[in-house]
Amino acid sequence: MPTVLAILAEGFEEIEAVTPIDLLRRAGAEVTLAALGSDLLVTGRCGLALRADATLAALEASAPGPHLFDCLFLPGGPGVKHLRADPRLVPLVLRHHTAARWLAAICAAPTVLHDAGLLTGRRYTAHFSVASELPDLLAGERVVTDGRILTSRGAGTALDFGLLLVEKLFSPEKSTEIARSIFA
Repeated sequence: MPTVLAILAEGFEEIEAVTPIDLLRRAGAEVTLAALGSDLLVTGRCGLALRADATLAALEASAPGPHLFDCLFLPGGPGVKHLRADPRLVPLVLRHHTAARWLAAICAAPTVLHDAGLLTGRRYTAHFSVASELPDLLAGERVVTDGRILTSRGAGTALDFGLLLVEKLFSPEKSTEIARSIFA
């Protein structure tokens, strides 16, 4: 089964995190929630708290070498400022990119991919609030795939984004099955 690492930072956008995680788990993916900080309980922008499986530091310490997942998933929201400020994130993104793993970012989180230098010359979308930093974003697109990079606009596109992740990590048939099971 595909493995996914979802990084949760304080202030993450709940819909953008929970919807794709739920859809991936329904499909059978092994999704690991990693808290960016030292507390396993991470609070989103609207006050909902998720309990992470581990801290990012503990995950990194547990692996003898670079720990890679089939997909690295970055939810958006105000917590993206914490992702961007953490010196571990760009190297983590680059390790996954170099190993030809999927990178998935929604809302403001594509700025982390930009910080890693991965959006130049690519098709992508993001939330309008980061358009000044990402002037080439495709504002009219709900979800964009370019190579192994998936981006999406925000909370309102989280279902489309999650189903596309299922399609890419499993198959179009599995994505259709999951969509039907939730009446999407």
